[in-house]
Amino acid sequence: MELYSDIVSPPCQNVLLVAKKLGIALNIKKTNIMDAADVAELTKVNPQHLIPTFVEDDGHVIWESYAIAIYLVEKYGQDDALYPKDPKVRSIVNQRLFFDIGTLYKNILANIDVLIEKQQPSAELRGKLEQALDLTEKFVTECRFVAADHLTLADIFMLGSITALEWFRYDLERYPGIRGWVERVTAQFPDYFDFHKEIREATKQYVATHCPHLEY
Repeated sequence: MELYSDIVSPPCQNVLLVAKKLGIALNIKKTNIMDAADVAELTKVNPQHLIPTFVEDDGHVIWESYAIAIYLVEKYGQDDALYPKDPKVRSIVNQRLFFDIGTLYKNILANIDVLIEKQQPSAELRGKLEQALDLTEKFVTECRFVAADHLTLADIFMLGSITALEWFRYDLERYPGIRGWVERVTAQFPDYFDFHKEIREATKQYVATHCPHLEY
């Protein structure tokens, strides 16, 4: 099984963590979407040339990180813990996943994009991000994990979003719930320290090359 991926990308990080949790070995095809040769190679299997892109041994191709993660859990999971089958529990997991893609990660990425363009986020952008973090704080103080009393896909994806705040050194001091939740989630991965170190090193190199004006 192959995964076209770049660990700098939070969506790629999310799929990699899901695979780690499931004990799945992936052949990682490091892909730089700013490199014409890499994009040409990726386009052969994914006309949208997005990462991550998953290619199964039988040639089955999936892209969009949420779709890849759900597929991996449903096909290779030993149980349904990461994506519970109970309709009510799954509905909360789905809500949090949709919240992540449509609100949390969306607003974090919007702030990063502005900074990459050598501008400062507007008051509106900062306000939307704060609202998203306020909601996240509420979710993780109402429950031990973000959608259930145990780790689910929603935790993994929202962890990727929160980790992306490091791009602009966002201070989470006023969010003790989020900080405690991050500790609980990362504790579910024995090698998370090394994984996070790899993220930081790759991101630091990316920033130095493509947006050296940022202080990462």
